[in-house]
Amino acid sequence: MIGSNPAIWKVNPSIRGVVAELLSSANPGNPVISLGPGDPAAYPHLFSKGREAFTEAVASAVSSRLYDSYPPPFGLPSARRATAAYLRGVVKSCGNSREHPVQLRESDVFLTVGATQALQAVLTILASAGGNILLPRPGFPLYESSCELAGLDRRYYDLLPARNWEADPTQIRYVADARTLAIVVINPNNPTGAVFSSHHLLQIAEIARDFSIPIIADEVYGGMVFGGGRFVPMASFAHLAPIITIGSLSKRWMVPGWRFGWLAICDRHGTLQGVRKATEILMNLNPGPASVIQAAVPSILSDANAEFHENVLAVLEPCMNTLFEGLKKIKALRCHSRPKGSMFMMVEVDTTLLHGIESDMDFAKQLMKEESVLVLPGSIFGMKNWIRLFFGLPADLSIDACDRMNSFCERRMIRDGW
Repeated sequence: MIGSNPAIWKVNPSIRGVVAELLSSANPGNPVISLGPGDPAAYPHLFSKGREAFTEAVASAVSSRLYDSYPPPFGLPSARRATAAYLRGVVKSCGNSREHPVQLRESDVFLTVGATQALQAVLTILASAGGNILLPRPGFPLYESSCELAGLDRRYYDLLPARNWEADPTQIRYVADARTLAIVVINPNNPTGAVFSSHHLLQIAEIARDFSIPIIADEVYGGMVFGGGRFVPMASFAHLAPIITIGSLSKRWMVPGWRFGWLAICDRHGTLQGVRKATEILMNLNPGPASVIQAAVPSILSDANAEFHENVLAVLEPCMNTLFEGLKKIKALRCHSRPKGSMFMMVEVDTTLLHGIESDMDFAKQLMKEESVLVLPGSIFGMKNWIRLFFGLPADLSIDACDRMNSFCERRMIRDGW
């Protein structure tokens, strides 16, 4: 029998795999309400206002027939320039670049097939025998599987509910060692909905400086902030440590199916020259995003679409509030803090109150079987007896989902004499 890569069999269950398993047990008597995968494009009536300009830019690129050939391996120059300019503008707008202006050029940007390819490329490039990466917990499971496939050890620092999901810098220093290759920071955060303060990001940048390592800044939800939060890009602290920023169009522009992402190397002191060269080699081997999407990027990333982003946040925040308030009425569930960004929240499940529920996976399976409400078990993200919920649903669906979860919990509530 022909074998296969043994690392693949060590990979933890993926979000897609768990979703497929849960959906297979849905109650046929109830329509499924999905609080699981975060696909905002599933609700176009919520998030379509003001997007005409960038959808027309793609249509124009297709009809021009100028972009039917293979694009350059690192991306179209116009798209790379536009992405670099966009990232510089984000840093400038947050007000953190006055003393240390960000130096980010076209040559620092590499275009990828979504953020997924970007993070897999970065981890592959950084991998070395015996090296480890610091990952947040809870975190996005794709980092774990990508580390496994790249042969990287993982070490974890905890995001703390009592601190609005910020970490303890002392713990980050404790888990880092001489073999640590990078720190991953996801901000705005998936899965918690946290938005880290400038001070907290500075603390992490100082740790990276002291260990002479880069920060992998996952900013897929960059700019998706509400409720008084403020997004500060990690590149604001590139004067302290090199920053590799990962981003995409998927969430902020509500087009996950377009599969356009980037990685940008902000290396003020030239310590990532080897990483840059390795990135060029790898990008010469891998396919990039569709050329017609790349051609539209200058228009998509322009300030002309500011109204679209404002409309998205104006819709998303009330959606979040509806779900958050509904959850407060369910005794067995607890959301420790109101999300200020991304599209997700982590909710603690008190399994001691629920008959027949011993874990987050039990909760998710039985909830789907009885009520056809899809939630993701927190153990996928590194948090047992928690669940992750997507809050970008219309209000009526969120209310219905909360009603069903409440009914489920009430039926299973352990009472005196059970």
